[in-house]
Amino acid sequence: MEMTSRMKQMLQVLLRESSAVSVKYLADQIGVSKRTAQRELESVNAALKDYSLAFVSRTGVGIWIEGSAEEKNRLLAVLSAGDDYDAGNREERRKRLILEILKEKGLRKLYYYSSLFDVSEATASADLEAVEGWLAHYGLLVSRKPGSGISIQGSEENYRRAIRGFIDENIDTKMMREVYGEDGYDVSAYRVLKKSSFGRILNNDIVKRVMDCITRLGHNRVLTLTENSYVGMIIHISIAIHRIQKNEVIDYDENWQQEIAEDEDYALAKVIVKELEREFQIEIPQVEISYICLHLKGAKHEKIQWNEGDQLRIENKQLQQLVNDMIDAYDVRQAYLMKQDDGFIQGLLAHLQPTLIRLVYDMQIQNPVLDDIKDSYPDIYHRCEKVAEVLKEFTGKEVPEQEIGFLTVHFGAAMVRLEGRKEKIRRVQAGVVCSSGIGISRLMSSKLEKLFHGRMKLTAYGKHDMTPYVMSKTDFLISSIPLEQAEIPVVFVNPLLSEEDIENIRHMVSKYERLPKKQKEADEFSMQLEEVNLVASQINTVIKYMDFFRVDNCISFGELLIAIGEKMSPYSDCQEIIREDLIKREQIASQVFAEFGFALFHARTKGVTRPAFSICMTKNLEPFADPYFKGIRIVFIMLAPADGNTKVNGDIMGYISSMLIEEYEFMDIVQKGEQEEIRNALSRNLKKYFNKYIGGFS
Repeated sequence: MEMTSRMKQMLQVLLRESSAVSVKYLADQIGVSKRTAQRELESVNAALKDYSLAFVSRTGVGIWIEGSAEEKNRLLAVLSAGDDYDAGNREERRKRLILEILKEKGLRKLYYYSSLFDVSEATASADLEAVEGWLAHYGLLVSRKPGSGISIQGSEENYRRAIRGFIDENIDTKMMREVYGEDGYDVSAYRVLKKSSFGRILNNDIVKRVMDCITRLGHNRVLTLTENSYVGMIIHISIAIHRIQKNEVIDYDENWQQEIAEDEDYALAKVIVKELEREFQIEIPQVEISYICLHLKGAKHEKIQWNEGDQLRIENKQLQQLVNDMIDAYDVRQAYLMKQDDGFIQGLLAHLQPTLIRLVYDMQIQNPVLDDIKDSYPDIYHRCEKVAEVLKEFTGKEVPEQEIGFLTVHFGAAMVRLEGRKEKIRRVQAGVVCSSGIGISRLMSSKLEKLFHGRMKLTAYGKHDMTPYVMSKTDFLISSIPLEQAEIPVVFVNPLLSEEDIENIRHMVSKYERLPKKQKEADEFSMQLEEVNLVASQINTVIKYMDFFRVDNCISFGELLIAIGEKMSPYSDCQEIIREDLIKREQIASQVFAEFGFALFHARTKGVTRPAFSICMTKNLEPFADPYFKGIRIVFIMLAPADGNTKVNGDIMGYISSMLIEEYEFMDIVQKGEQEEIRNALSRNLKKYFNKYIGGFS
């Protein structure tokens, strides 16, 4: 049984007394009536079950705690640790009431809640009425039975949805901030959780053992969970274990459970359940595997999982098409350029997979900056409402505004990057940090680039990317999350960057642009010369080796990739690498753009050793016959080597990509199919790029 605050007060009084005392004396010490003290003392032995102590009551003598001094001191130390619970804080009290109801689903008398929260029964009743609306939102009804107590009526699925909803709603409130941030990271996750408000309400022993089980597994899928998702899963499992230990019957819908695919997440959930059964010596119902599996699928991760080290594993063709449809719904005019933004595509895919799970199974998520997003980016949010309509059609479920807010972050970052392509090279080296380095940090980086153009060079990092090498080349960090002690200054900001945040960053920029660089000026000038030489060499290579070739009108997509490989490399192994990398890129999002009349097959690949740009058309310059090409006439091929010159090559190829849309004269020349004319036009445009690049150093 959980100790009430009154019980803790009583025990503290009894433990400090050296002899027996009367019940009246005890009641006076804690400020309650003798009758209330007597009722509370009925449960005192249950409260002492974890200690080698006993409560003794003898008529004519009094009451006392019997046991060794060592055990008494051990209990007193636990009681003295205290709880920051304030009975007068109605909001926190009602949150605790909801959690207690969800944890103890069985019958409880009103007196239990009044004692637990140090309030009158009338106040406890009023609190219960106040939380009924919240419970009803999840299909749970409060049942009052005179003489018996209070219980919760509702399906197991609704009950679990309520637990998940409560965790998500409170993950960023005072109750949960204690778990993962305010006290820093110099203590273990268990110690932080244990001293939080949630930890005190839950059974500490269960929580610790659950966390130990999960930690022992060492599985990457669990280790990469964000703090919020990790804590949420621990709490959810702990409540389930608590119910099972009480032999509470857990009902479930078999049809619902059968809808869960038995994939790698399901297999991991089975491993977790097996470990929990071994730890607690209990039999866990099969349905718990499904609930843990859903939690894994719907959780956010600090890092997305990659296939063979470089591409997100995407096998579902429907998901690929869904991403394209979402981008088209956002802005059909900008869709082509947005689909070229690999960082945006990867980030959206990583976000989309758990989002679909949450929508399909009505799982809630909290967005603490939703109002700021709406206020700061109303146009992007409105466009993302159209994106949400695509998701609604795909899932058959309404998309909550919290999810639309997260979509706004991803689409907003992509749009700001599009507008900021022509920014100059930054002089101050700054790192922008969020949990994953994919979403929030990208949006902040894009906004800062617009505000501080020409003054900062920004790089997005995940929390675990803070290596000594990164620190050595960075002047200061801008972070939206708590960080362990860093070797360089950190500006902590709201993800939406308030005016105060921007002013603090401006102060740091002003400071560091006036301080000596981390490298000597002479070294920097030498590096600039080397970079200029590299850019000139790469541009010259692109122009010199630009190829134009024609193929049969009826060629298939697969056959064309073979032809491209043969044109781009004389070596058979490299040809196959090129073909495979182009297929992988096409699987993420199709690069055939019927609206522009061309395809742009591009990849970063080990199949080439230099950047390469080629153009392919049919023999009679008419459209490709294969329906896969959607009636286009031109295929552009851009390949960049997988070497250390990613940025230089990416900027050059990015300029060429923009040129295909913005330079109508170039496209007119390409359509004539004359190789030397195309080469001359390409040379003229890349000369403009090089001149602008050189101007960036002035």
